[in-house]
Amino acid sequence: MTDVTRNILVVAHAHRQDTVAAARRVVAAVRSAGAQAVLPGDDPDLISAVGDEQIALLGRDVDVTDVELAIVLGGDGTILRAAELVRDASAPVLGINMGHVGFLAELEADDIDEAIGRVVARDYEIHERMALAVQVRDGSGETVYETWALNEATVEKASRERMLEVMIEIDGRPLSSFGCDGVVVATPTGSTAYNFSAGGPVVWPSVEALCLVPLSAHALFARPLVLGPETSVMIDVLHRNQGIGVLWCDGRRSHDLPPGASVVVRRSSRPVRLARLHPSVFTDRLVRKFQLPVSGWRGDEKATS
Repeated sequence: MTDVTRNILVVAHAHRQDTVAAARRVVAAVRSAGAQAVLPGDDPDLISAVGDEQIALLGRDVDVTDVELAIVLGGDGTILRAAELVRDASAPVLGINMGHVGFLAELEADDIDEAIGRVVARDYEIHERMALAVQVRDGSGETVYETWALNEATVEKASRERMLEVMIEIDGRPLSSFGCDGVVVATPTGSTAYNFSAGGPVVWPSVEALCLVPLSAHALFARPLVLGPETSVMIDVLHRNQGIGVLWCDGRRSHDLPPGASVVVRRSSRPVRLARLHPSVFTDRLVRKFQLPVSGWRGDEKATS
């Protein structure tokens, strides 16, 4: 009786020499460990850059449901792409930061060898992160588009010269209407992404909540809101808009919003699974990623006394 093939998906930024070189290393190491390395079948640039004619491809040779884990080499954008690739399956995502901030990544580039060894030994924990379920409804209330997001769903104006007129509803009750550049609804994972840049709060991953942040709102009350995890948020694009809005999810998937359309955002029943190799202290991650000044911390004195 033969063992079932272990399929490890390798996702990398195809237009950077360092990530392509790292992808080649990972592919070789996965094979040496007796597993099968798989590349995304819809990424011809990465396939060509890796330059392996015998490589297995996702969607052609391997179904996503047969992927054990995805190793991602790149920044947060590449990790979001990997999460999108395995969305219809249960494979966790292990991020190795080859970018700048890399908030979603577990390891840095120098830790590739450790990562491969731990993956081969199945020596990792899986942490689940809240995701968003997103619906677009037309003026009659019919659902015309559905998608999901790990970081955020954003309703934005499509034309720079005009404000977007919206009505915000929380759990079916009206909250406020105003003109704005847009509205962000973020998860705790996304609280350090667009939500953070827009002035929203940083939310610890252990907290289950949604963040709602108006963008450049022309209103007296347009503060960021922290909502319960089961809250339903509706953003109505009001009929008095002269142009259209656009929905963006994780900056990757978009849908046009004509006047009268509504966007409903709520917690998804399916979380995103992230592989972790080390205990993660979010305070330390914030300090490291944002290079926060902690030189006066009394713990330094205790450690050296």
